[in-house]
Amino acid sequence: MDRRFAAQAEMLANRLRKNERRLKPWRQREEVTCYRVYERDIPEIPLAIDRYESRLHVAEFARPWAPGPHQEEGWAEALAQAAAAALGVAPDAVYLKRRERMKGLRQYERQARTGERFVVREGGLGFFVNLADYLDTGLFLDHRLTRQEIRGLAAGSRFLNLYSYTGSFSVYAAAGGALSTTSVDLSATYLRWSADNLAQNGFTGPEHQFVQADVEEYLDRAAHAGARFDLVVVDPPTFSNSKRLETVFDVQRDHPGLLRAVRRVCAPGGIIYFSTNFKKFELEAEAVAGLAAAEISDRTRPPDFRDARIHRCWRIELPG
Repeated sequence: MDRRFAAQAEMLANRLRKNERRLKPWRQREEVTCYRVYERDIPEIPLAIDRYESRLHVAEFARPWAPGPHQEEGWAEALAQAAAAALGVAPDAVYLKRRERMKGLRQYERQARTGERFVVREGGLGFFVNLADYLDTGLFLDHRLTRQEIRGLAAGSRFLNLYSYTGSFSVYAAAGGALSTTSVDLSATYLRWSADNLAQNGFTGPEHQFVQADVEEYLDRAAHAGARFDLVVVDPPTFSNSKRLETVFDVQRDHPGLLRAVRRVCAPGGIIYFSTNFKKFELEAEAVAGLAAAEISDRTRPPDFRDARIHRCWRIELPG
C-alpha cells in the first residue's frame, strides 16, 4: 500500500466492512449476489463500488475542481486494492474505471476488447456481464426492483423493450410468462448480448425478437403495421449522438414525442414503464396527457443505493 493513501484506504475499508454487515441480512433474504457496496459515502473518496459475486467493479468519479489525494497518480489503484482486501476479493478480480463529466456531444466509448464475459445470478436468472470492456457492465443494478415489477406483470403479455441494451428486462418478462418479447436497440453488439441472455435462461424461438433500429423509426413502422403491445419498457439514454442517427437525441427535449409514439403501439389498458438517469429530468405534462401516470422512483430504488435519484421511473397506464 502506498503510504500516501494509507489513511483514506483505512477509512474506505472500515466503511466497506460496515456496509457489508448492514446489507448482509437483505442480501441473504433476497438472494442478491450483485450489488452496490459503496457509493461516495465519504466525500473525499469519490468512488462507486459494485460487487459482482467474486469480483469488484470500481468506478472513479473525476473531480478536477476539488484538490486532494484522489488527483494523485496511483490513488484510485491503491483504494481499489484496499477495497478488495476489505471484502475478501482477489486483487486480480478488481476492475477499475474512470467516469468523466460528459460535456456537449461527448459520450463514453468502449474501454477495451477482451470479450471477457461471465454469468451472474439475479432473481433466479442468469446474465452475462463484462466488467472490462465497457464503462457499464451489461446489468444495471439500480433497476433490480423495476425488473421484478416487470416479471410480475408480464404473464400473457406482448412485451416491448425499447433501448433494450443487453435485454435484462426482456429476460424478466419472459420469465414472468410473456407471450412474446421484442427488444429494440441500435447496437448489434447489445442485441447479440440480449439474445445470449435470453438463451442462457432457456428462452429461444421466434416469439423472442431482436430488432436493430432507431427506436423512433421502429415505433413509426410498428404503428403503421398495426403492432400492439401490452407492456412496454422505455429506458432511453440521456442523450445519444450515434453516427447512425441524423439528429442528437435529448431525453428532456424529446421525451414527449417519444412517449406519444410509444402510445401508438400500446394496446388498450397497456402499461408503460418510463425511466431515465438524468438527474435534472422533469416529466412534461403533455407527455402523459390523458394517461394515468405515477412516479415510482422511490419504490424501484433498491436498498444498496444511497443516491435517491440514481434513476427516475414512472408507471404510465393507458385507458382500457
